[in-house]
Amino acid sequence: MFRRFVTEPGLAGPAWTGYREPTGPARRFAEDGFLGEHDGRLMVEADETAAGFVSWEACGTGWSRYWSIGIILLPEWRGRGVGWRAQTLLCDYLFATSAAPRIEARTQPENIPEQKALEKVGFLSEGILRSAEFRDGAWRDVLVYGKLRGDR
Repeated sequence: MFRRFVTEPGLAGPAWTGYREPTGPARRFAEDGFLGEHDGRLMVEADETAAGFVSWEACGTGWSRYWSIGIILLPEWRGRGVGWRAQTLLCDYLFATSAAPRIEARTQPENIPEQKALEKVGFLSEGILRSAEFRDGAWRDVLVYGKLRGDR
């Protein structure tokens, strides 16, 4: 599954940022199962089928640590409620297993379904990072969403 998302442009939709080294995901999985101290990935399963994956990464420094999360689903699973449920479970897990005060998520301005999913999970829009992501041959804006521990 992880390999497909780095080698098949159509799967990632607006999140596609270019081809990546295809054996990287297999090496990382063999190393630590994608469960590192500062980052990780988990498969999203729906109807006993791999639907995509969620990811998280530690951000900040020292005592100012927080999590940044992401999700990517196969096209056939988008728009079916799988994403917001997976992100809810991931946020619950990260708040339960760390002292982080916040979780951040970013998406593209044109990705309206993800914006709605994040809001359903309890994220609030925090602003726009202008020209923050190089994608599809141009610098693109990124929307930032945040969820605080107290927002749960």
